[in-house]
Amino acid sequence: MSKKPEPSFYESVQQNFDRAATFTNIPAGLLQQIKVCNSVYYMQFPVKIGKEYRVIEAYRVQHSHHRSPTKGGIRFSQKVSQEEVMALASLMTYKCALVDVPFGGAKGGVKISPRDYTSDQLQKITRRYTTELVRKNFIGPGIDVPAPDYGTGSREMAWILDTYQTFKGGEIDYAGCVTGKPVSQNGIRGRDEATGRGVFYGIRETLHDKQICKHLNITPGTEGKTMAIQGLGNVGYHTGRISQQEGGFKIISIAEYEGAIYSDAGIDIEKLLIHRKKTGSILDFPGAENMDQRKQTLEVKCDVLVPAALENQIHRENMKKVKAHIIAEAANGPVTAVANDYLMKKGVVIIPDMYLNAGGVTVSYFEWLKNLSHMRFGRMEKRFDQNTYTRLVDLIEKQSGRSINQKEKDVIARGADEIDLVRSGLEETMVTAYHQIRETMLRKPKIEDLRSAAFVSALGKVASDYMNMGIFP
Repeated sequence: MSKKPEPSFYESVQQNFDRAATFTNIPAGLLQQIKVCNSVYYMQFPVKIGKEYRVIEAYRVQHSHHRSPTKGGIRFSQKVSQEEVMALASLMTYKCALVDVPFGGAKGGVKISPRDYTSDQLQKITRRYTTELVRKNFIGPGIDVPAPDYGTGSREMAWILDTYQTFKGGEIDYAGCVTGKPVSQNGIRGRDEATGRGVFYGIRETLHDKQICKHLNITPGTEGKTMAIQGLGNVGYHTGRISQQEGGFKIISIAEYEGAIYSDAGIDIEKLLIHRKKTGSILDFPGAENMDQRKQTLEVKCDVLVPAALENQIHRENMKKVKAHIIAEAANGPVTAVANDYLMKKGVVIIPDMYLNAGGVTVSYFEWLKNLSHMRFGRMEKRFDQNTYTRLVDLIEKQSGRSINQKEKDVIARGADEIDLVRSGLEETMVTAYHQIRETMLRKPKIEDLRSAAFVSALGKVASDYMNMGIFP
């Protein structure tokens, strides 16, 4: 008898939705409205590459308009498909609702491999894609706000901003049409590290959860815990760096495009990055051994496994080889529905993507707010706070008779810079969302996993918005 085929990424998202829906009292019609994608824009456009024209396939999906604008990244990948973009847009809706970011979900994709094009060619493609979005009213600070995703970064966002401004030069809030921009071009400090930092905060909260640690039979806390990371892109790198520096994690295995490495003693992420820049590869890193296959990182025995690459990385064929206590879904959809069910029964704790990688959209929200306010965070209050704290320290010195050295005084009395406020806001968002998920599990004892609880929390918020709109009385 042949095996049932593995569900696609989109089917996995829909299956997770259906499972969570059984734990709610939301009417069936409203659940269907929440589940479907509201708008799908499929486009093909020509771009001159060298002496020839190539027709580029691309998408923009707006999943839900319960909040405006819609929000979601743009990925450049040869694997882009309509189903994939629809799945990612759906997750964005639930993600934004879960962490109380007031956007509807959206996503974009351009079916190219960035490795196959020069910088100038990528700029042509990005600008033409943006032009298509502008023509169809699929972009704007109050309509739909893209951001970076797999295969794109601040450079591409700067091109999008410039192209949008060409069409909408008189629009006062034009800078809010896209987030993830360079700081020098209306971006925000802390955006590059945002997703990885959010992943760290989510892992930290899980490892401080005494009930979960008791279930896993491990001691609470992050210090000395082992971690394996699949993918050393923006998210994987910052997750590893911050987990090492602020959480005391020992990173024992890392996989990237060119291969995978392992070290019982631990791998220094910063030194590995320097090594990779020099050699073009993570392989042959001093103190680590090369692994035979990239996928072996997913099979390493560790406390926390961080899949930070693409979807469907842990599936029916390799799920029985996973030896981690916790799978932290830094990427979107790295665990298929089949693998999710198996690992749950095995007792593995999966921190779901829709919560864990919400740091990116959270700080994108901060950037959007900054663009609409036309002012850097901390500009008005930093010096006032610093002067207030200085006077307080001086008063304590006077009353206690104890002298505080200047170095200590500078630390205590420092006012918050923009990046301090961004990190503080992100930490508050991730901590609050985690406890909302756990509270949902306590209120509904039949829910046994964090993913279903996260979905239930998000669905309740989206449904409430639709009801408040008067569409579903």
